[in-house]
Amino acid sequence: MDIEEYKAYTAKRGYLAAGSEAAALMRPAAREAQRITAKINGAYHTAEELRTLFFELTGQEEEETFTLFPPVYSDFGKNIRVGKNVFINSGCCFQDQGGVEIGDNCLIGHMVVFATLNHDLSPDKRANMCPAPIRLGKNVWVGSHATLLAGVTVGDNAVIAAGAVVTKDVPANVVVGGVPAKILKHISADTTV
Repeated sequence: MDIEEYKAYTAKRGYLAAGSEAAALMRPAAREAQRITAKINGAYHTAEELRTLFFELTGQEEEETFTLFPPVYSDFGKNIRVGKNVFINSGCCFQDQGGVEIGDNCLIGHMVVFATLNHDLSPDKRANMCPAPIRLGKNVWVGSHATLLAGVTVGDNAVIAAGAVVTKDVPANVVVGGVPAKILKHISADTTV
């Protein structure tokens, strides 16, 4: 199994049994992600250098409008996709084996966590994992210290409040907050903070 086959498999929420070919692919990808994130986080880099390193991590073609403030953490790397004009602030964690898609014009706050894997609940199968992608539409703002869990889709223009734990899909044009996150208000053209 190669990386593209793995991404297609996890996009369909394919079960990752411990010791399987898919699970075995995760180890070398994790080592590569550790190498690149250590380089990103270990020294000062220009904005251009950070952009180049981030897209080395993801394997995506470099997007010139992307901005990253390090540090950044990823335990896989090759299953992150970002659109145009995306900003990722410092301290974000990507557990991206299940896939993380960030749409155009998204703003990701400090220390946001994207968690795309769950372990099997059965104790005798606990080492097995269930991946599910996280997808952000366009113009999404994710506040500091928010956590987005496996399988969540966030609609266009939505806002995730700081500290929220998003456990289910978020519709477009709403603000959600809390643990678990719930709709706090609807956004219109004249909505202010």
